[in-house]
Amino acid sequence: MRAVVFDWRGTLVVTPTFTGWVAEALRRIGRDPGRAGEVVARLPARELDAPGVDADAALHRETYYAAFRAAGLDGELADSLYAVECDPAVNPFAVDVRPTLAGLAARGVRIGVLSDVHFDIRPSFAGLPVRSFVLSFEHGVAKPDPEIFRIALDELGTGPEETLMVGDRASHDGAGVLSGMPTLLVPPLRDVHDARLHLVVKLMV
Repeated sequence: MRAVVFDWRGTLVVTPTFTGWVAEALRRIGRDPGRAGEVVARLPARELDAPGVDADAALHRETYYAAFRAAGLDGELADSLYAVECDPAVNPFAVDVRPTLAGLAARGVRIGVLSDVHFDIRPSFAGLPVRSFVLSFEHGVAKPDPEIFRIALDELGTGPEETLMVGDRASHDGAGVLSGMPTLLVPPLRDVHDARLHLVVKLMV
């Protein structure tokens, strides 16, 4: 293996729960985060996960604001919800990310990040040895489409047989195998102290 491609949310960082997302949005505008459950009950969650939203930033925004309007949310809350949704700071890294990436880079392993996301996450990786970022909204294609895995391989300059894909969702990250990439699926990250990335290191020995 000459390279590793990591998924972002659920693999390297903790994804906020639906209630946690709403509570943070309420807190930021000075409202009671304890009322998050009331807002969640009004939001059409299925509409927020519409096909293609992560492959088009404008479509993502339109989809979310349409759902906010359908839920009868006021503009201030809608703006706060969307700001939180686009803030990488609410997705904290697992404690084993930095040492794992540093150790892989020290061995000459090329590191890439492949994410279905509607905004630029590069700034949150400052100081980490990531060579390539393939973000769905920049390419107009998202997992599990094999094309996005091919883009990730091209960015790293490695072949599929020498590049490990690491993710947490069989339905999306698991599609790396269709492009010929050995693929490791780890349990979705629920807490920053969960240790799973040592499995990657073992495979690279």
